[in-house]
Amino acid sequence: MRLSTDIRCLAIALMLAAAVSPAHAQGRSDAGAEALGRKLVALDANPDYANAASFERLQARNAVDALANARQSQYEAAYYVADRRVQIAEAAAETAAMQRQIRELERERTELLLEASRRDAAAARAEAERLRIEAQVRAEEAERLRMQTQSDADAMADVETALKDVAGAQAARLKAARAREAELARQEAELMGGKPDEKPKKK
Repeated sequence: MRLSTDIRCLAIALMLAAAVSPAHAQGRSDAGAEALGRKLVALDANPDYANAASFERLQARNAVDALANARQSQYEAAYYVADRRVQIAEAAAETAAMQRQIRELERERTELLLEASRRDAAAARAEAERLRIEAQVRAEEAERLRMQTQSDADAMADVETALKDVAGAQAARLKAARAREAELARQEAELMGGKPDEKPKKK
């Protein structure tokens, strides 16, 4: 009787262990799948990773679903695959986001270089226009001075010509006056009945 009772107790204990073990394994499987699922939800909710690593996320989601439905004998392998898939999806999403940021920075850099080039070109055009206007002003000033010099030279020539004309006229008047003076002296001598003693001195 004692042996029979012990056998019955052992059998009941084994039955209880068998009943509890699948439940415990199922709970562990559900917890692992839920933890990985939360990582995927956080990955999807991150705006920096929007539209990034879509294929890797799909693979991770399928692996997590397979983990949730895995048998106890397949749990370890399924968990390893699901965990790796989630890690790959996270790394791929982060890499895609970094590449997108790099492209945005490259685009901003290109835009800044183009803007700087446009500003440099505009500054160069403005400087060229300033130099052109300055050269034009200098050329106009040089032409004005040349014309002024020519006008002054013409005026000086006119003055010299006028002075020569005045000097010529004065010389002619002086010559005429001397001739008139000699004629008057000659007439006076004739009236006096003789020749004049001496010619008038030239002044």
